[in-house]
Amino acid sequence: MPAGRFCHRVVIVGAGLSGLALAYRLERRGVRPRLLEAAPRIAEPWRRRHPQLRLNTHRHFSRLPGRPLPRSAGVFAGRDSVIRYLEAYARDLASPIEFGVSVSRIEPGDDGWCLETNVDEIKARHVVVATGRERVPVIPDWPGREGFRGRVRHAADFGSLDDYRDRRVLVAGAGNSGVDVLNHLVRQRTRRLWVAVRGGTAILPKRLLGVPVQRLSGVISCLPTAVADGLLTITERIAFGDLRRLGLPRGEIGAATRLARRGVAPAIDDGFVRALEGGSATVVPGVVAFEPRAVVLKDGRRLRPDIVICATGYRPGLEGLVGHLKVLDDRGVPRCQDAESLPGLPGLWFLGMQPRLFGQFQAACRDSRKLARCLLRS
Repeated sequence: MPAGRFCHRVVIVGAGLSGLALAYRLERRGVRPRLLEAAPRIAEPWRRRHPQLRLNTHRHFSRLPGRPLPRSAGVFAGRDSVIRYLEAYARDLASPIEFGVSVSRIEPGDDGWCLETNVDEIKARHVVVATGRERVPVIPDWPGREGFRGRVRHAADFGSLDDYRDRRVLVAGAGNSGVDVLNHLVRQRTRRLWVAVRGGTAILPKRLLGVPVQRLSGVISCLPTAVADGLLTITERIAFGDLRRLGLPRGEIGAATRLARRGVAPAIDDGFVRALEGGSATVVPGVVAFEPRAVVLKDGRRLRPDIVICATGYRPGLEGLVGHLKVLDDRGVPRCQDAESLPGLPGLWFLGMQPRLFGQFQAACRDSRKLARCLLRS
């Protein structure tokens, strides 16, 4: 009888940080989940990131349960170190990862859930969707974009710094991914470098007085949101002064509130603000349209960049998978996450869909612990 005919206790969809962490915790308690991964190998999203990428989280907080990140990775691990770490972590799991298995739809069944895949139909008492919150890059449908003769790419496809040497570059967006891109671009010799900002920003330093600011994130995340807003504002002001003097508008809500309501994490500076102060990067209003040889800004100005990098966010891309179950909000994010049960849909869980101040790795550690306890009780 094909494996898909049996009803598995737990099926995890996605072998990223959250899926691996949950599999480890379940195995430690005697439950071997079935782990499905659409990509052909582990850490595929990390392999697609630009080679200059380094984590904004300190090595101490950049680990999954049961395995520290090696000291050789440095204080802030680079992309390749993360890939090697995840490869080793996956090899040590008792549950084999089934690569190349993509799930197209999840439906309620008689004894749990039915998963339609490109291999077979799989039945499970519990299904954990851990495909990540940044699976689908989003580029706004600006008028005229298709006719623009320069290059337009998402921040997810940033590529090599050499691509930007002596180029006029416009980065659309000064959020987390936009500032990450800018932290690297300010180290390259670009012809011009602009950042188009549509709304308020929240930027924190990577270090303050020599101490990695991220070390404080665990404490701040436990505070009431209003208190966390104030502390993050004070930290930004101590590090940079009033960023409005450099053209960066202040957000209409605090950084912690925006994270909770909109899933937008504060950006981490590692050279970008210094470049603004020195004039090698310039803040401009948001993008409203494209022309064949120009980008039109909100104030009517026209820039002529060779390359536009869209740091305009991501979506989980779950509409085809569970959209028919009415469990997603208007951003495509599950309404219930981690150890929260969905009303009327017992046994369907979502893990790793909410950004946290303390970073992806710590979120995977904490949230997988909570969910594993729920699964083991049922």
